[in-house]
Amino acid sequence: MIKKWLMLSFLLIYLTGCQPFIGGQSVIDWVDFIQWNDHNYTGVLNSELADASFIDKEIGEVRFKVADNVTNSSYQLKDGDAAFHEKGTKLYSIKGEDNIIAVKDKAAINGYRIYFAIDNSEYKWHFEDVSLDQVKKIEIYKSAPPTGNQQIATISDKAKMENLLEILSNSKDAPAFQPNTSAGDPISYQIILYTDEPTAYKYGVHYDGNTYFWHPSETAILSGDIQHFISEK
Repeated sequence: MIKKWLMLSFLLIYLTGCQPFIGGQSVIDWVDFIQWNDHNYTGVLNSELADASFIDKEIGEVRFKVADNVTNSSYQLKDGDAAFHEKGTKLYSIKGEDNIIAVKDKAAINGYRIYFAIDNSEYKWHFEDVSLDQVKKIEIYKSAPPTGNQQIATISDKAKMENLLEILSNSKDAPAFQPNTSAGDPISYQIILYTDEPTAYKYGVHYDGNTYFWHPSETAILSGDIQHFISEK
């Protein structure tokens, strides 16, 4: 179920670049987007704002929420349109990033949700895009709906960070793997990798009671040694 959800989410993101409208005349499944300055900004799943200090300035606000209000699949997006944000939601620029904007989001780990211009820039938050030798800090959160994310670890020791990054790098592709859900959904964690960039890298790791796995591209199995980093103290 988790794999299918992640694959669908990424599919929707990339479809948005060429066809912003999905679904029929009366029911539209909107991807999370903001239309601004003639560009389509899409919510980034694998990233968080590294720190609120990277927020530059307010650049505008949402003018129209299309979800629940637009049922015509031929609707033409206008600047200020957003899929799910309410009218009046403030938009912010990010220091050093021309193709990324942010909105305040209480559910986001560092208080802002980020969006990148899918029609004007490349997606740069795949694990293979991370300069591992530039990682300065790692945070680990346990996903705990509905209360939110619970931070369970902060790692800044170089040797420990290298060990964890090696575990992630050495995961084994297992596209046919199906998690054991007999006792319920797997436990989910978020691993946040911080460099000197304004945006951090975020990856989900899951545990079904027997196996740790994640989805850097294909589903992949992680060494059980990762439990030394994500076990709650």
